[in-house]
Amino acid sequence: MQSEAKFIYNYKIYLENEGMPLFTNRLYFDTSDAKKTQILWDKISAQYSSKAVGYYDLPDSGEKLLLDIEAWREGLKNLQNVVVIGVGGSSLGAKALYSMLFHEKKSGTPNLRFLENIDPITIKKTLHDIGLEDSLFLLVSKSGTTLDTISIAKIVMVHFGIFPNDKNFANHFAAVTDEGSALDKFANEYGLKSFFIPKNVGGRFSVLSAAGVVPLTLCGIDTVKLLQGGAKCKEDFFARKLDTLLEKALIYTTKGAQNINVLFSYSDIFREFNAWYVQLWAESLGKKRGDERVGLTPVGLIGAIDQHSFLQLIMEGPKDKSVTFIRVEKMADDTPIPDLSLKYIEKADIKTGISAATLLNEQALATIKSIVNEGVLTDEITLERADAFCAGYLIYYFELLTSLCGLSLEIDAYGQPGVEIGKKILLDKLKR
Repeated sequence: MQSEAKFIYNYKIYLENEGMPLFTNRLYFDTSDAKKTQILWDKISAQYSSKAVGYYDLPDSGEKLLLDIEAWREGLKNLQNVVVIGVGGSSLGAKALYSMLFHEKKSGTPNLRFLENIDPITIKKTLHDIGLEDSLFLLVSKSGTTLDTISIAKIVMVHFGIFPNDKNFANHFAAVTDEGSALDKFANEYGLKSFFIPKNVGGRFSVLSAAGVVPLTLCGIDTVKLLQGGAKCKEDFFARKLDTLLEKALIYTTKGAQNINVLFSYSDIFREFNAWYVQLWAESLGKKRGDERVGLTPVGLIGAIDQHSFLQLIMEGPKDKSVTFIRVEKMADDTPIPDLSLKYIEKADIKTGISAATLLNEQALATIKSIVNEGVLTDEITLERADAFCAGYLIYYFELLTSLCGLSLEIDAYGQPGVEIGKKILLDKLKR
């Protein structure tokens, strides 16, 4: 007989004056020895102290940025659409948070749209749905010369017949980039507003910088609470209250056979978050270490949909996977499942009073129990609610986990040399 799934390590944080845990992380596996944990702690403490990696401080440095956004927003009239033109880390983080927090965006604020891929069908459809007069296009590129981003921007200009020398150009375009980049120089030349990403913050770690905060603030997301959530995660971790991160990083990077990490998120609001996680994990942790190739492969799943597809592979396929579940204790909507009994299909009847959100959570818990009982490396993250504070905490949590895995693997988690090779080949081929 299979045993009950039991967690071994349980971490909870609480907001002041609230009795319910805001964030819970349960590990269903044995943790590492104290010596290894301390070594990894010393490594990340040294990296943090060096200030070479800038994302660590983003939650604490957002006040000036928010004031700058608010002052600039006052001059934007009749704004209905903010369109982020960017790719990868320039768009995925903002898209993840907008999708996760759309249910609580302020009414009357612009819609946030994304032009990420140099796909003519998608570009044409997006531009067909909006007008120039009430739209702002944010060119987001850390380097300022991202080929896809600049090419899409050119298509937008030609589509709407507006160009840099036109008097209204600066009313419809702005830039988010490195200070002094080619895009920054372009913005200065033509009077565009520029926001800057700190030079020591890589694109995929930039969501709590101007890359994410500018479009999200303009479109009604509570970025004050978002940054507070990130700051709380930072505070908890560096106060040694969040050692689950150390334990998970060590398990992931020392269990050689389990090199696939599955993020099983139970709600459609996490679909774009999964995409952000896949980029963060794959581009940061797939590296060469001397002559050796190392890395952890990310897979993003949505529950309960993928219980009917990928779960079978987890349950009975090779034990080369670890699984992290994410679920929300209190969903924004609590629609009840009607108390109806349908002839011939009574087998699907459930007890009265169950809501759709409750059923979704019960499916998550049942799935967790089933795979733990199969001996699959598992942990569970539970958010008390899907709000901006919890979202900021979750973003920072996964960024820290990525850094820790990189340090444990002894690789540079912040570069992407493999990607740069392909870019160079493309540019050489397309060079005028």
